[in-house]
Amino acid sequence: MAKPQEKTASVVRPIAPPPLSQHLRELASRPHAWAVIARNLIPVVGIYAFGWSVALAVFNYWFDGLTALAAIVAALIPRALRETQPKSVSAMSAALNLVRGIVTWIFLVGIVGLPYWIVLIPLHDLLLGNELRHHLADSPALWFTFGALAAGHFWKAFQSGYDAMPDKELKQRVRGDVYLLVLRALAMFMMAAHGLAFILVPLMALLLSYFEIWPERALGAVFGDPARLYEYNPENPGSSGSRH
Repeated sequence: MAKPQEKTASVVRPIAPPPLSQHLRELASRPHAWAVIARNLIPVVGIYAFGWSVALAVFNYWFDGLTALAAIVAALIPRALRETQPKSVSAMSAALNLVRGIVTWIFLVGIVGLPYWIVLIPLHDLLLGNELRHHLADSPALWFTFGALAAGHFWKAFQSGYDAMPDKELKQRVRGDVYLLVLRALAMFMMAAHGLAFILVPLMALLLSYFEIWPERALGAVFGDPARLYEYNPENPGSSGSRH
């Protein structure tokens, strides 16, 4: 009598990034990478050279990541509603679908964005303090800046083609994008060290630059093979996203 096949627990094996020397060689051959670093260092220059508020710089990192995550979720909602509803719908059904989409979006942003909500606890002095409220209340230009930032993320998400991608490609793309944004939120926990913001903000800028320049390495260091994120477990070839 044949013995039942034993199930072996698979463990995600992180992929170590290459040495610093290789990163430097790649930077020398990627001119656009320097532009990414320069853009992420703008808050650092503002703090050190122009007296920007540390609270405002930290809020910028937090708001940027959260709105990017919210935009990706919003871009996925129309496809999810279309695949779960009949093709012919009345005007009343279309209105109900709109309400369902908004409620679903709020719910998913609350769940998927949980690291961004949790990081408010250690960073409450910076992100929920009077200093930041005064900056936002006294400067309409900041409202315009952050509004433009959010609008840019939503434009980019809806132009990314999520709606037309095959399921496998969609899972790979969305998981990669969302996982990077979750890592971004987790990285913000290091900024909770009181009195070290002037040191940690530059480190955060460099870390975010790394996520943007080498996203596959950041993902591989935490989640294993970045080319197999569409699978339920990247380290188990027999386990796919459709398997639960």
